[in-house]
Amino acid sequence: MCTWVGVMLINTPRDLGSAIRERRKTLGWDQVELAERVGASRRWLIQVESGKSGASFGLLLRTLHALGLSMELTSGDERTQSADGALLTPLDLGAVLDRARGGSPS
Repeated sequence: MCTWVGVMLINTPRDLGSAIRERRKTLGWDQVELAERVGASRRWLIQVESGKSGASFGLLLRTLHALGLSMELTSGDERTQSADGALLTPLDLGAVLDRARGGSPS
C-alpha cells in the first residue's frame, strides 16, 4: 500500500478515488464506516474509490472533510509539470464556473 504525506496532485477521478481509499485505510476504517460518516451508501463509495466520474461534488467534499483532507486550488502564472514532463497551464476556475452557469468567461 502506498502512503503519502503532504500534497498530492489530482488529475483524474481515479487519482481522487485512490487518495480517498488510501486515507480511509490509513485511518483503519472500512467502506461502510466512511460511507456512514458522510451520509452516503457503500455502493457510492465503491464507485468513487474506483474512479467513476459523475460523483456528487458535495458528497466528495464531505468525504474529504471526514477523512481530515482538504482541497487547495491554485491560480495565477504558476505552472506545473506533469509526470511526462509536459508543462501544465493552471485552471481558470472562475471561467469554468461561468461556462457551467451558462455565462461567458470573465
